[in-house]
Amino acid sequence: MVATTDKPKTLALEDFLALPETKPASEYADGAITQKPMPKGKHSRIQSRLAREIDQITESKKFALALTELRCTMAGRSIVPDIAVVRWENLPRDEDGEIGDRFDRHPDWVIEILSPEQSVTLVMEKIIFCLQQGTELGWLIDPQAKSVTTFQDGLPTIHLVEQEDTRAIAIMTGLEEWQLSVQDIFDWLKV
Repeated sequence: MVATTDKPKTLALEDFLALPETKPASEYADGAITQKPMPKGKHSRIQSRLAREIDQITESKKFALALTELRCTMAGRSIVPDIAVVRWENLPRDEDGEIGDRFDRHPDWVIEILSPEQSVTLVMEKIIFCLQQGTELGWLIDPQAKSVTTFQDGLPTIHLVEQEDTRAIAIMTGLEEWQLSVQDIFDWLKV
C-alpha cells in the first residue's frame, strides 16, 4: 500500500485580502499566512513613541506620515510593518481627499521592532523584500540587544547601546536635520 499525502492548499493573495483582519495582524507571502506576535511593553512603547516623533517632524510640513500597523500589499505579498513611513505624495487618497484604506505599494521607510518570539532572519527578509520593491530605508530595532540595524544600499549598519554608539542613525532622505541615536531610542523605555 502506498501512502499519499495531499499537498497543502495555498491561498491566493486576493482571497487572503478578503478574509477578516486578525489581531494581531496576519501577513501573506507565497500562499501562506503568518500571524504577527502580540506586541509587548517595550515593543509598544518604542513603536508609539517613534511614530509620534517622526510625525512631529514630518506631518506639519506635509512631508510624510508614520503609520503603525498599516497593511502594505505589493509584488504578491501583504505585510504589516510595525511602522510604515510614507511620503506625502505617496499616500493613497479616497474621492474625498482623505487617506485611503488600501495601500498597494511599498512604504518609503519600513521600521520593524523585533519581538522575542520572532525570527530575526524572517524580519530581515521582510525589510530586504521592501527594499527590493523600492523602499528607501529599513530599520530593525531589537529591544533585547538594544540595537538598531539600518538597511539601505550596500551592507547593513548596526548601532548598539552597549558600544555607546552616539552616531546618528540613517534617516529618510529629506529629514537629515533630524538627529537620532540608538541611545535616544532606548532611553524612551525608561519610565
